[in-house]
Amino acid sequence: MMKITVLAIFLAWLSLSCADQHRQADLIIKNAVIWTANDSQPKATAMAVLDGKILAIGASYVVTPYEGDSTKIIDAGGHFITPGFIDTHVHFITGGQNLSSVQLRHASTREEFINRIAAYAKTQPPGTWILGGDWDHQLWGGELPQKEWIDSVTRENPVMINRLDGHMALVNSLALAALGIDESTQIADGEIFKHPNGELTGILKEDAYYNQLAKLPEFTEEQNEAFATAAMNYVAAHGVTSVHDMNGFGDQAVFARLRKKGELITRIYSNVPLPDWPQLKAKIDEQGRGDNWLKWGGLKGFVDGSLGSHTAAFFDGYTDLPDENGYFVNSREELYGWISEADKAGLQVMVHAIGDSANNVLLNIYQQVGQENGQRDRRFRIEHAQHLLATDIPRFAGLGVLPIMQPYHAIDDGRWAENVIGPERIKTTYAFKSLLAAHAGLAFGSDWFVAPPIPLLGIYAAVTRRTLDGANPDGWVPEQKNSVEEALKAYTLSGAYASFDEAIKGSLAPGKLADFVILDQNLLEIDPASIKDVKVLKTFVGGEKVFELK
Repeated sequence: MMKITVLAIFLAWLSLSCADQHRQADLIIKNAVIWTANDSQPKATAMAVLDGKILAIGASYVVTPYEGDSTKIIDAGGHFITPGFIDTHVHFITGGQNLSSVQLRHASTREEFINRIAAYAKTQPPGTWILGGDWDHQLWGGELPQKEWIDSVTRENPVMINRLDGHMALVNSLALAALGIDESTQIADGEIFKHPNGELTGILKEDAYYNQLAKLPEFTEEQNEAFATAAMNYVAAHGVTSVHDMNGFGDQAVFARLRKKGELITRIYSNVPLPDWPQLKAKIDEQGRGDNWLKWGGLKGFVDGSLGSHTAAFFDGYTDLPDENGYFVNSREELYGWISEADKAGLQVMVHAIGDSANNVLLNIYQQVGQENGQRDRRFRIEHAQHLLATDIPRFAGLGVLPIMQPYHAIDDGRWAENVIGPERIKTTYAFKSLLAAHAGLAFGSDWFVAPPIPLLGIYAAVTRRTLDGANPDGWVPEQKNSVEEALKAYTLSGAYASFDEAIKGSLAPGKLADFVILDQNLLEIDPASIKDVKVLKTFVGGEKVFELK
């Protein structure tokens, strides 16, 4: 009886195996160097895809049985393949909108800043708002721009252009009038900058800026969909197949319309403001959490501001402004209340924290909420986690909190951060290596529009830590460098884990989504300094090509 049972099981397995091998793959990739992010099978040379998922992966003989008359065969020519990159923190539609706006990120002098705005204003109809910009005053020595710089070249267009960190903006006189801001305007939080004579400079910081956004003319549905499409095409060209968006219900509605039309080519985890947790809970109760293209379930909050705007919250004062140490955008009491209730509702919480005080307080809140609400797989996230107390680094793994970080910021801020916070605090600034050594689930992203949504630049930054000004050829705080594989995993499998998606994406294994990227060079073999020059040849999402280098 036992022998008959064993024989029956064997024959059944053989039958299923043969049936499986008779399935024809839609796509087969051969002659590749595949880094899988799968520890049980780290490397492969071939991959078969069926119905948007990986059917088989391994050596060439593993996929050959799935080759049929209708199978598309791609000879990768020995090129390097990785899982599709996951950008864990973007402001996606804003990024797409900014692609068509004035480009100020690399304006390195006052004159260039003014000239770029003047040239762009000439292309805009009178009355059209000029937005975006992403300027960086550190590039021309640290002097903040003023409305007087641009008033004469923007006489017919109101201007509200943001600093690249998104925490302050410059507005011209036309915009001040349209927004109803003058020397008598009071603001509870944030700051309206003034000259010594009391006249407005045009700089609005934190809530003084954010409170004006609702006063701007709304974009049409068609415009927002065009911005989203531009964003998807842009990130596809850089190998990004999934993003975690932080912009709320309005943008979520745009993504939903594109999903209904079948026009998404980027997988999106759409998150909404933390105080809106009741609305998100109600949506999930009614509609579920979405699908593999568009899902929701996360809440984004804020503790503090940014380093460049001197609004990141530190225990000690800024080195260059000792009487200031930043401030909390939301109080500890507000944060605790929102986080506790959202966690009870089974939602994922992700909160922006930059300064060491902000991170410490947020870790304390997470610890308290976890203890009060009981054990579960909640995956609290700290967005940015930039400046940490050394004693807080091991707490991430201990509390199951994920640091969601942006390595490009390190080579950007590293040009001037020591002047702002001093030589001691920079030792645990962008502490990638220390966090990994403490077993934290480090995941990477860009914070686009704040920084470029280009994972290869992010990997280069994490591995070399060479600042943008070339002043640190051996790396800024070099002891915090990552290995290439560590950085790759932070952009793939760890990114999937950060959205509870590690079972379906983030690595290349049978049954997972066929999201992958073909690069022109092997990242594991080249000089790390060359990673920023590597080209994306093709990007695939669900086995469909969404980008090819021409």
